[in-house]
Amino acid sequence: MSKQKVNIQIEESWKNALVDEFQQAYFAVIKQSLLYEKKQGISIYPPGKLIFNAFNLTPFNKVKVVILGQDPYHGQGQAHGLSFSVPDGVAPPPSLKNIYKEIKNNYPNFAIPASGNLTSWANQGVFLLNAMLTVQASKPASHQKLGWQSFTDAVIKALSKKRENLVFMLWGKFAQSKGHLIDFEKHLVLTSPHPSPFSAHSGFFGNQHFMKANTYLANNGITEVDWQV
Repeated sequence: MSKQKVNIQIEESWKNALVDEFQQAYFAVIKQSLLYEKKQGISIYPPGKLIFNAFNLTPFNKVKVVILGQDPYHGQGQAHGLSFSVPDGVAPPPSLKNIYKEIKNNYPNFAIPASGNLTSWANQGVFLLNAMLTVQASKPASHQKLGWQSFTDAVIKALSKKRENLVFMLWGKFAQSKGHLIDFEKHLVLTSPHPSPFSAHSGFFGNQHFMKANTYLANNGITEVDWQV
């Protein structure tokens, strides 16, 4: 297993927090499956160097807010390892547009950006985690049973156990199904419908999660997040 650990390009504090997970049998299966699919000529998103982008941009001890997504975007050039985010030059997807609208509801001075790149959030401690860290091109949820959820569940558990006063934003039934992994006594857990156009009007709009997160952080002596992209 030591060879396997050498190949995990992940920020050091995360490597320390998750050291046991990288040696589990399921993690070897994930790696082997991805290598096999690539050999078959299957395109996988995001690119290999960006699979752990959220971890590399937001070290374990710097996390303030966790925004949990389900699957990376499956269109070419869209996924870059941050939930809900797209690289510069890619139009913000519908769910992200609705996220921006809700921030505007919370903060009227927020200027809705043309960019969908949320790297500035990640750099401030907003951990943009997808439950699945990879996907096949044009096949949503294609890696749902690959083993990633064992890993990302362990990530959520580690944050809940080893950190205090984090904000978890769980949007939609899938994200809310991860609530049992979180200690509600130690952290603020915010839930609402998903920002997708199919559900945003049934309770995502008006949830005030961005303002509630900053209020909670400030009350605990933690620097608030500047949501302006």
